[in-house]
Amino acid sequence: MKKLSMEDLNRISVEEFRQADKLPLVVVLDNVRSMNNIGSVFRTSDAFRVEKICLCGITACPPHRDIHKTALGAEESESWEYFDETSECIESLKRQGYRVYAVEQVDESVMLDEFETQSGTPTAIVFGNEVEGVDEEVIPLCDGCIEIPQFGTKHSLNISIAAGILIWEMWRKLH
Repeated sequence: MKKLSMEDLNRISVEEFRQADKLPLVVVLDNVRSMNNIGSVFRTSDAFRVEKICLCGITACPPHRDIHKTALGAEESESWEYFDETSECIESLKRQGYRVYAVEQVDESVMLDEFETQSGTPTAIVFGNEVEGVDEEVIPLCDGCIEIPQFGTKHSLNISIAAGILIWEMWRKLH
């Protein structure tokens, strides 16, 4: 067994990435404060060819060296858009035909392993602030909430971890 080199991995260029078919998934960041988390979401989104990232509220935008530190250039390949308010973003996505789901623990959330996507319908997933989660005013604007099953003593996951889990699962279901 040998570790693969960059040449062995045969990765596509940024230009080829921009032209490639994308997963019909938009990731929405609702007031995410950590630039390391933002960069991680860019990198994971690039890995699974997510269609676009929407940065909302206090969420920082590229270019920024602290985002680049974890994105490692994915902020150059991945499409993104900024909205002052997350509600504006969700309204825009819904007008475009997206089903929008918050990743949040609510009384009517659907566990990720039980979540069913609608074939042929583009999907958006909203991740919230590291402390407050998805804003209370944003949740009713969504078509539903997805919850990641957890079995330990803590009640939440870091947003970059939650995004990795959700994006992988959406890739598995939509690809």
